[in-house]
Amino acid sequence: MSEEAVRKETDAWFTLSGDVNSDMVHRVFEAVQDMTERGIDTAHVLVQSNGGYVSDGLCLYNFMQGAPIDFVMYNAGAVASIAVILFLGGERRYASETARFMVHKSHATASPGARPDALNIIVEGLRADDARTELILRRHVDLAPEQWAIHQYSDLHLTARDAKTAGLVTDVADFAPPRGARLRNI
Repeated sequence: MSEEAVRKETDAWFTLSGDVNSDMVHRVFEAVQDMTERGIDTAHVLVQSNGGYVSDGLCLYNFMQGAPIDFVMYNAGAVASIAVILFLGGERRYASETARFMVHKSHATASPGARPDALNIIVEGLRADDARTELILRRHVDLAPEQWAIHQYSDLHLTARDAKTAGLVTDVADFAPPRGARLRNI
């Protein structure tokens, strides 16, 4: 059997879109269970997400980092907010020329009339989330000081080329499953 034939049998191609939430976590868990049962070694995953819940994104990042499958992540449109952390769970990462990334600090809305003790709890939670996500960002991404400064107080937008320079992506390349490959949605 040729090397390419073996690769095709152990590689699989997926799309993953929508909000990063407990439903997405469940879908990824189920998909990885199926992959391990099928003997998949490498999962090529096209991600399209504007973000969601921090804890769910962190869970997916940590799960993918420890899973017995190599994840190759692709951005063909937009990967934003906590979805960037999920995206960083891939061993290799690619973005189409026209793709964009956005990272920012955590935010929340307090109930009208919230008491100071309730506001303090919200602030402490946001600070904890920011510390967890920034640890992962700094582990994988080498932003310029000006970019870190923007990230400190605002949304930081990165083009595919910016993302390559920062190490967020391995290269600028499109998600392109081989002809005849089965494409599954997670």
